[in-house]
Amino acid sequence: MATGALLLVCALLVGVAVAQRVVTVQDGPLIRTEGSHVTIWCNVTGYKEGLEQDFEWSVYLPSVPDREIRIVSTAQPNYAYAIYAQRVNSKEIYVERLSRDSAMLHITKAQAKDQGLFECYTPNTDGRYLGSYSARTNLTVIADSLTVTAPAQTLSKVEGDTLQLTCEVSRTTMQHTHLSVGWYLRSPEDASASPQELVTLSRDFVLRSGGPYRQRMAAGDLRLDKTSATAYRLTIHKLQPVDQGLLYCQAAEWIQDADGSWFAMTRKQSDKTQLRIQPTDRDFSIQVSTERRSFTAGESLELRCTIEAQNVPERFFSVSWVFSSSPVAVVGPSAVPLLGPDYVAREAAGQMTVRKESPNVHLLKLQHLHPEDAGKYICRVTEREKTPTGDFIDRSKRSRNVQITVQSLKSNITVTLSTNSSEVLEGDAIQLTCSVHAATGPLSVVWLWTDKQATGPAQEVASVDRDGTVWHSPSYKERASYGEIRVEKVRSDSFTLSVYNALPGDEGQYRCTVTEWLQTGTGLELNWEKIGEKSATKTATVKTVESSFMVSASSRTPSINFGDSFDLLCLVKPRHNPRVPTSVTWRFMPAGSDADGTEEVEFKELVTFTREGTLQWGEQLLGLGTRTTVDRSHSNTNFRLSVTRAGRREAGKYQCTAILWRKNYDSSWSRVANRTSNLLGISVLQPESKLRVHKTNQSQVYLEDSRVRINCSISSQTSQYSQHAVLWYVRRATGSESDELLLRIERSGAFEYGAYADEERLRRRVQAERLSPRLFVLTLNKAENSDSGTYYCLVEEWLRDPEGAWYQLAQDSSGFTQVLVRQPEVRLQVEEMDSNVTVEESDAIRLGCSIPSQSSRDSRFSVSWYVEREDEDDDEDQPGGEGRKRECVFSIGHDAVFGNGNCSPREGVGPNSRLQFGRMTSDQYSLTIQEARPTDAGRYYCHVEEWLLNPRNAWYRLTTNNSGFTTVNVVQQESTIQSVVCSNTSLFYFIFFYPFPIFGILLIAVLLVRYKSRNNSKSQEGKNGAPLLWIKEPHLSYSPTCLDPPALSLHPGSVD
Repeated sequence: MATGALLLVCALLVGVAVAQRVVTVQDGPLIRTEGSHVTIWCNVTGYKEGLEQDFEWSVYLPSVPDREIRIVSTAQPNYAYAIYAQRVNSKEIYVERLSRDSAMLHITKAQAKDQGLFECYTPNTDGRYLGSYSARTNLTVIADSLTVTAPAQTLSKVEGDTLQLTCEVSRTTMQHTHLSVGWYLRSPEDASASPQELVTLSRDFVLRSGGPYRQRMAAGDLRLDKTSATAYRLTIHKLQPVDQGLLYCQAAEWIQDADGSWFAMTRKQSDKTQLRIQPTDRDFSIQVSTERRSFTAGESLELRCTIEAQNVPERFFSVSWVFSSSPVAVVGPSAVPLLGPDYVAREAAGQMTVRKESPNVHLLKLQHLHPEDAGKYICRVTEREKTPTGDFIDRSKRSRNVQITVQSLKSNITVTLSTNSSEVLEGDAIQLTCSVHAATGPLSVVWLWTDKQATGPAQEVASVDRDGTVWHSPSYKERASYGEIRVEKVRSDSFTLSVYNALPGDEGQYRCTVTEWLQTGTGLELNWEKIGEKSATKTATVKTVESSFMVSASSRTPSINFGDSFDLLCLVKPRHNPRVPTSVTWRFMPAGSDADGTEEVEFKELVTFTREGTLQWGEQLLGLGTRTTVDRSHSNTNFRLSVTRAGRREAGKYQCTAILWRKNYDSSWSRVANRTSNLLGISVLQPESKLRVHKTNQSQVYLEDSRVRINCSISSQTSQYSQHAVLWYVRRATGSESDELLLRIERSGAFEYGAYADEERLRRRVQAERLSPRLFVLTLNKAENSDSGTYYCLVEEWLRDPEGAWYQLAQDSSGFTQVLVRQPEVRLQVEEMDSNVTVEESDAIRLGCSIPSQSSRDSRFSVSWYVEREDEDDDEDQPGGEGRKRECVFSIGHDAVFGNGNCSPREGVGPNSRLQFGRMTSDQYSLTIQEARPTDAGRYYCHVEEWLLNPRNAWYRLTTNNSGFTTVNVVQQESTIQSVVCSNTSLFYFIFFYPFPIFGILLIAVLLVRYKSRNNSKSQEGKNGAPLLWIKEPHLSYSPTCLDPPALSLHPGSVD
């Protein structure tokens, strides 16, 4: 046992001896937001006890991960690099020492550039190095995207009200974070006091409330609801005075660090809401009111009991009505009345009403007052309130006495009779109202009629007895059965008589006789007593509609253009009456018809508005059927005929006719009157032309075989739907009798050539184009000189009328284009430099002809060479002058045929000709005369003719030109052996040709002899070993000319 303890002590000593320093920092990565307060702790262990440790902080930025940037140190005051020095000096970055071996780095306001790898280093204090002296953690700084918004407002509430506030909280952080949202209340009196937490939704989605509000949240009076992804709504029911203050919403964004702990990266508050709460007063007062306190028997009494208190709808009141210490009715909080025993039958008879008009107003109404209803009325109100212990207490109050007096009944009624109008139109309604004033009992009414002069007996129309039953007299009973006579009891004191579809016979005096009744007795012994009678009279006049029946027609546009619209209005007076309707017919007579005084016959019906309000189309539709609309006003006084896209067929005379109808009470119809309007003449004209063609005069010059383009541009047109026909004319010369039609382009695009195009063979060369709707181009291909003249276009504008037919509206011509087609400008130039050439006899004479300039690139040339020689007796030095004779040496035509030029040479062209022609390029010609002779001496020049192909593929000569003179001198040679030999062909062949065949034959003979002797001596040659001499035929070369003698040459390999 002692040995084990000893071993344990030794092990502990060894462990102390080998203890190592360990530096630890907060685990990363740490994700923080910009502007937040960042803290990173650093601890060191395993150091020598008793010594305080120092801490040095550095960072390695992502941009330079290998470079250490010092930030702050507990030991060195000037430890920071310049990039952090200012922030360290301003205490924005500092180190807080937590203990001797623990410290914490503070960055009070993190910036995006602070992101990097932070290192905590502890200098060695042990005298030897063992363990780790630094540790690192990664800090990531992200943008602060948390937003908390709530409107700043001031609210005034009453104690017991409900408050709802909404807060919008959102963030766009890419990392996984949680939100906590809470509502807080700050006291307005003490701004330094800590805010009171109302309710908070934590980051773990747990709902909690502050201490004073827990009970209210448990009771459901305090709620926090998340109504959308970003909206959080606070609800407080039954507001209390302690809820007054500044309300705001606070949200925090949390992130979980690597060690599992949660860190609030950012917190933000919304704008504050000022809440004011008015305390409620639990006291109440009562007031009873009535319009008057003195009544007559039979009238109605209304008493209203008004409760004056705060928050009445949420309090529980019961109201009791008392009359002379006898209960009348009790109305509890449920508004259900409980009647007293003396009033049950009265309420069942409808003579009593007890109800709750509003939360604070109660009504007691007694109808048909009796004298025994006089006395004192009071209202007693009781409030039942629940205490916090759950018990109920009642508080009651009573109103002051209201003294009511009821006098015995005396009839004081007055009757007035009024009408809707003293004069009504036939077919309208006569409405009479009989109003009774100061009535206390039931009323009966009798309606009477007499004529306007009141000469005849009065006729009863109808009557209404006191219980409201209506009776019609026999003379009006049939009309009443069809609803034309109606008697109503609108109110107890108001009666009406309505005579619908008034006839002229309804005109007269109407009398309303009112009788007032009083019910006497009770129970089964009820009696009615007549207590008064009054009458009133009113005269009603019925105006016949025929007297004011008028029809007129009008139009604002008597003259229109093709395609326009016009409206015709038929005005019918008087206003429409359903009982006396009108039928209106529009009639039409086309323009050009001969009326001959029988207009009524000539007119045809277009459309009729029947008296039932339907449309009936007539036989004369023409083009109007699909382009005509008809309508009428709500009052049926204006009947409009609208025609759109009018054409020729719509021109003419229009009129409307109206027939007045009366509907009888048995639904049959009677024709009352017929009226015809004035005539309306409508003219439909062609629209005014707006065609304009550019009239700029111009001159154009073209070369033959080029393309001539002439534009015809339309600057304006009448309508966007206009189409154009274009005629092209040409005027050959000034003063010509008429212009020639070259080409016509129809509006459909078809071409039609004029006679001039056929005469001048232009059909194949003329081309017409339409580059745009308003631009036409005439093109003459391969222009000729005969195409010169004055050109212009004539534009015809065509439009389609509403019937679809095309018509020519206008025409306009363009400006004149003077076209001149000419031949190319003469630019032919031939080298004119003079020269002297001296050659020996039998040499070659080379003559050149250079054309440095030509009129056209398509030009072709006819070239001839002439020589001038002087006569023996004339020394004149003028080409072609007197005493000189000119001779054609050589010619070639523009068609490249020899001798087809402008002269015929004396010496023909052939194999034996001494002339050699050459054309190095299109503008370089040469003539070589072989074997010059003394007779070839003279002055040479070339004559050039320039030819062009006209558009009709015929060649014509444009111009000619001569070159300068080349004076040729031929020097004669003396006779030599060479010249003699060369001059004699037989001698030349005898000397230079025949010896070679003979020499060849001899050489072959020698070789044959030697070959034979070699065969005979093969053995000897084999013995001696000496090679034979082999001679090959020598290579001979000679020239067939007389200038170079034949040459014999031996080439390598000729002799073996």
